[in-house]
Amino acid sequence: MNNALITSLNERRIPQPTYQAAFAVSEAVDLHFKKHFNIARLNAVQELAPEPSVEVIEAIIDVAFWASLGREEGHSPKISLAFLPEEMAGMPLVFKHRLPFKTQNLTKLAPAVERPGIHLGIWIEDGELYLWGTTREIPGLCFVLEVVEPGLLVVKHRRIDGLGKFVNVATLKGDQIKVVDEISQNASERPPIINSLLGFTSHYSNNDADSINVLVQLATAMRAHGRGGAVLVVPADTDNWRDSIIHPITYPVVSAFSGLSDLTKQIDQEKNLLLWQNMLRQAVDSVGGLTAVDGATVINDRHELLAFGAKIGRSWKSKRVDQIVLTEPVIGSSASVIHPATLGGTRHLSAAQFVFDQRDAVALVASQDGRFTVFAWSPPENMVHAHQIDILLL
Repeated sequence: MNNALITSLNERRIPQPTYQAAFAVSEAVDLHFKKHFNIARLNAVQELAPEPSVEVIEAIIDVAFWASLGREEGHSPKISLAFLPEEMAGMPLVFKHRLPFKTQNLTKLAPAVERPGIHLGIWIEDGELYLWGTTREIPGLCFVLEVVEPGLLVVKHRRIDGLGKFVNVATLKGDQIKVVDEISQNASERPPIINSLLGFTSHYSNNDADSINVLVQLATAMRAHGRGGAVLVVPADTDNWRDSIIHPITYPVVSAFSGLSDLTKQIDQEKNLLLWQNMLRQAVDSVGGLTAVDGATVINDRHELLAFGAKIGRSWKSKRVDQIVLTEPVIGSSASVIHPATLGGTRHLSAAQFVFDQRDAVALVASQDGRFTVFAWSPPENMVHAHQIDILLL
């Protein structure tokens, strides 16, 4: 009898959620997982996590939400919960006595598992969810719920190939629900970084390099330092981008630093994947730290670092950008045409101007409050398109 059937038989006694948003979002989350599990099975993907049911999704969200509002020794809990049995986890730490999946147990355990990459394991038996231990390794498509801050939860799952950031499915903040829209009208015009964050990059191919998007890692790093920042991604075969930069550049690089570029080329030869991932993370963090310096960090599309602390100025060949289109990859949201100054401060306005001038470039902008925007030129709309992607980076 497979895990999905066992789960279905056991879950019938799970109590109804008292957090109404858990009930409201569960069907959309269930549809997301059904779709991706079906695709994985059609592609004969092995070692998949158990598929969560609507009842399990509701119950985990419900308990986690109420736990997020508690405090342990003055600290709010930050927890990552993974739905799988202990035998499917890699090198798990297993409790001698399983613990009921209750709010008070999550609050008590939170200080021990708040470091990134550690998950509290949840499984079900005789209709009751329980905590069995912790793990750092989980299988593909494993349902994960992260408690980010009081009242803020993110539903996500591990990528099939296990590389890169988890794929976000939905966020819940109090009674506000946002479900990621995987299929939108502007899908063909999305920059590659957004497709990667949505989980569209080569899940089922044998080429691991295809599923690594360094810009995703860089976006996560620049958002994490909390100081705000901007990255300009320019073509490697032209210097036209310099027309939109005020000279002299504060911190130019004498010759293009190729640390990130070299690492992205090494994956096919690197036998120790974990070592390679750690090296890439360190290189990304090094470049990500530069984005905290006032001004923009400039890299080319080969991921070579060209400069940081660069001040953006309008090109002498161009005019001022006066409108952009703004979208968010959320079901039910609609596009709006706005003046770029209404989106944020000088950093957003200058990034929009840069992409308006340099239409083969992309600009990534992180705000101090956690908002993250990708600016790219849209030929169909004939204007700069601002993709607000906070929901994909939590």
